[in-house]
Amino acid sequence: MHLHSKFATALACLADPTLHPIDMNTMRFFGRVALDADFSGMALSDSEGDRVANLMGEGKTVLLLANHGVLAIGASVAAAFDEMYYFERAAETLLTCYATGKPLRVVSDDIAALTERQWRDYGQLAIDHLDNVKAILDAEEPAYRR
Repeated sequence: MHLHSKFATALACLADPTLHPIDMNTMRFFGRVALDADFSGMALSDSEGDRVANLMGEGKTVLLLANHGVLAIGASVAAAFDEMYYFERAAETLLTCYATGKPLRVVSDDIAALTERQWRDYGQLAIDHLDNVKAILDAEEPAYRR
């Protein structure tokens, strides 16, 4: 899934786009974010697609595209959607904290890694999340299924 969402894109435009582990959502992505720091225009060629795909690396589920946006992968549509949703929330939290001008309260790598594992082991979360979004859409905007 690839988006130009507001907060992830803003994070991608910073000289240091590190997603510091400051809350549960940012900790979810501890050690799982890759960075494409080489924006070179719109990705319109197969070779650019191959280059970007090779940046993901082992265990990475999010690719922050400098000056561009974000890409998330998952074993299913539900998993990719869940990654994208929570990454956008994480970026929003970090940028909101930056806006205060106050120092960040960054947790230790040990706590960040533990929390990342807890998120990963949460089980059915991604499927339940997407099912609930679809239930809301079914009730409020059923035409999306056409």
